[in-house]
Amino acid sequence: MTRLSVVTITLNEEHNIVECLKSVSWADELIVVDSGSSDRTVDLARQAGARVLQLPWRGYGATKNDALRYAAGDWILWLDADERVPPELAAEIRDIVGRSDVSSPGFTVARRAFFLGKWIRHCGWYPSRVTRLFRRSKGRFSENRVHEQLILEGDTGQLRNDLLHFTDPHLYHYFEKFNRYTSLAAEDLHAAGARFSLYDVLVRPPFVFLKMFVVRRGFLDGMHGFVLSLASMAYVFVKYAKLWELQKE
Repeated sequence: MTRLSVVTITLNEEHNIVECLKSVSWADELIVVDSGSSDRTVDLARQAGARVLQLPWRGYGATKNDALRYAAGDWILWLDADERVPPELAAEIRDIVGRSDVSSPGFTVARRAFFLGKWIRHCGWYPSRVTRLFRRSKGRFSENRVHEQLILEGDTGQLRNDLLHFTDPHLYHYFEKFNRYTSLAAEDLHAAGARFSLYDVLVRPPFVFLKMFVVRRGFLDGMHGFVLSLASMAYVFVKYAKLWELQKE
């Protein structure tokens, strides 16, 4: 019986995929859904023991729902390629999926996110709980182009141990994602009927900086917290500027 399927979507993740899959090599099934990688992601995933499916990209939410249809496990552990499951979290997950008395449809986990090589303890980034372990029959993803949400039937439990997230090892990587994500987020806003106003670019961005750096004590993360708060402020500004551009067109 397949108890746990680990599912990951990829695009040019050759620098991450091996360590990601190695951290969950104990799972019953490893599934990688690739959407057109031009590097060695597919070959490395297969060598690591994953079943690789090459499917067209339909946005983050829709592609993740496509991936779920191929999973055989009663439980799903959803991972991004830049995430790792440390041994203590692995043991906790294995205990849950091996029990018959678990009533929760899913479990949230705290992510320990590393920005430019440093664990960001503040800025609102930790614990930043996300639902990653869930029963396949009880969950599906919202079909947003970006920042999709897992929709579950029922109340979630909480895992005690942290998931490691090695996001943005350098600023070049951050701003590569920045342009793509702000465009997708603006398209989602536009599709939902949101209307641009000057408030969106004059008030929202500095509010984000103040919230992250001051209210959520990002200053305690030093220069890393300052750079992250400024970059997040710029993200909000550009997202709404792109919404203005879409409406203008």
